[in-house]
Amino acid sequence: MADDVPMTKNERKQWLKIELTAEPLLIDALSNFLTEIGAQGVSQEELIPQSEDDFPDPRAKDILTAYLPNDKRIKEKLASLDRYIDSVSDIFPDQATPSYKTETVADSDWGEEWKKYFKPLRVSKSIVIKPTWERCEPVGSDIVIEIDPGMAFGTGQHPSTRMCLEALEELMVKKKEDKKCHVLDVGTGTGILGIASAKLGADRVICVDIDKKAIAIARENAKINEVQTRIRFINRDVATVDEPFDLIIANLTANLLVKLHKHLISLLEQDGHLILSGIIEQDKPEIEKHYYTGALELQRIITEKEWVCYILKKNGPKK
Repeated sequence: MADDVPMTKNERKQWLKIELTAEPLLIDALSNFLTEIGAQGVSQEELIPQSEDDFPDPRAKDILTAYLPNDKRIKEKLASLDRYIDSVSDIFPDQATPSYKTETVADSDWGEEWKKYFKPLRVSKSIVIKPTWERCEPVGSDIVIEIDPGMAFGTGQHPSTRMCLEALEELMVKKKEDKKCHVLDVGTGTGILGIASAKLGADRVICVDIDKKAIAIARENAKINEVQTRIRFINRDVATVDEPFDLIIANLTANLLVKLHKHLISLLEQDGHLILSGIIEQDKPEIEKHYYTGALELQRIITEKEWVCYILKKNGPKK
């Protein structure tokens, strides 16, 4: 890979496309790690080679495709990925060692690559996620959310997002009886969870993200779904938010959830709900240590593969 070269004003931003091949058991952990080191979205494709008798080969592998900013930290991030792959191989010696290849792509190419993997998808009983370039007719009481991911994370195809949407639909059905529902979406990405909240009946939604480009993309997606009047987008750290909420959705990494636990709990209204996602099985003890407090009561745990989503309820007086 060539050394990084500073961009001029007229040059397009460069991204490093990583195509990582691994056995299915290792995919979730690797996907989570790629997100933690800054991947702007991770897509998964199942690779099932056929054996001589036309049955699927039991040695089937999956492919993860991720995009990292091709900046001065890229060599450091690739080195950390190499170390993580080594550690995973030590933990699972009976699994083939993951491998990856890289390719430099420009800003506009990245968006086109996404379109190969992003198709209409039913993510819960009533919610269907649809890319803007695909057709999808709603059935019955379906809620169709149109998303153009651009360079932001969150298409509803990742287990952590799907579980959030399932939890969100469950809670919003109950909260429809309330006169008002104030929702906070932390780390909004494409805005998919904030938009779903508004379409499910929330009267006011705040979406927070430290990524300026993600906020711009989320704002456009809200307009596409005609809910922009009920959503406010904020480009800053959630630690600066201090108003109370009836429902908080935090689809982040385990490290961030631990770091933010006191603040998120403090923002919840009495009887308010907190949805936590982006957590893999091995991080459950640390999450539960910080969130299983006297202030919060566990309502439900949703799991998909090795991913975990918590629904918690706040008891007692407001803080």
